[in-house]
Amino acid sequence: MIVLGIETSCDETAAAVVDDRRSILANVVLSQLEEHRPYGGIVPEIAARAHLEHVDRLIAQAMTEAGLGFAQLDAVAVTGGPGLIGGVMVGVMSGKAICAVHGTPFLAVNHLEGHALTARLTHDLAFPYLLLLVSGGHCQLLVVEGVGQYRRLGTTIDDAAGEAFDKVAKMLGLGYPGGPALERAARAGNPAAYTLPRPLKGRPGCDFSFSGLKTAVRLVLDGLGREPDERDVADIAASFQEAVADALADRCGRALRQVAETHPSVSALVVAGGVAANTALRARLSRLAEEHGLTLVAPPLGLCTDNAAMIAWAGLERFRLGERDSLDFAARPRWPLDPTAQKARGAGVKA
Repeated sequence: MIVLGIETSCDETAAAVVDDRRSILANVVLSQLEEHRPYGGIVPEIAARAHLEHVDRLIAQAMTEAGLGFAQLDAVAVTGGPGLIGGVMVGVMSGKAICAVHGTPFLAVNHLEGHALTARLTHDLAFPYLLLLVSGGHCQLLVVEGVGQYRRLGTTIDDAAGEAFDKVAKMLGLGYPGGPALERAARAGNPAAYTLPRPLKGRPGCDFSFSGLKTAVRLVLDGLGREPDERDVADIAASFQEAVADALADRCGRALRQVAETHPSVSALVVAGGVAANTALRARLSRLAEEHGLTLVAPPLGLCTDNAAMIAWAGLERFRLGERDSLDFAARPRWPLDPTAQKARGAGVKA
């Protein structure tokens, strides 16, 4: 069984081919960093135009690398949402066109499900498992009970962790993309140099909050009374990264204690999403998992950030369960993994 995946939800244009032996036959990703760098963040219109310009070429490249023709595909899976709607529409229409021409089954995949199921592609992980989905746009804790079966335990009530990384990096003058730049700066810093808050640590529930932590960094910078030097930047970056890791570990610890009662057969703690590439966070979560008698499962770094291999795999998982989508599927800017979860409440909740 062979599936083509297409990913265009944010600022990476990607195409991949995956088979049911968990082999990635091709995985092509084109980053738009240079297009967005002058603006210090992602500009949706620029992203959509870049997807439109490059997606056909990348699909052709993936098919060539896989050594396949379109007639040999069993299905085409595309990110149907959530994401920047202009970009999502580009990928959806590209996938529909291929399916319409070749009579191939079409699958619209939830981008978050792609991240959620990556551990099954890379580690053949059994259900259920606890997932920390942590990226620039999302920060959630979910019990992954099966394909299409997700129970959300917590979510952010304001910013996602990756968004906080990017904004603090901007404050520190580290450029774009901020997350990797801040991690590099933190390696030379002292994580105990500044006392920063651990939002919601010790509080009931499994929700997250990072807006107050960003404000605390801003106050530290203002309190310097001068432009930060290289040592200041490294120490603030390290202190911030340590605070985020502490906050995430606290929330994950609460979730692990909760699922020990409701899902005693949980097989692992999984971390996925762009922030999962942060090595300090991986080390912290690995220790936490060991404390609870579990293993931390984290995808290879190249499969943490947005890619089409995860979309192809999620589509393949759905396809072999007999699922299909019609060609009148409409791209979705929002698409919760757990539609039954209560809406988050807090001063910073985004509508």
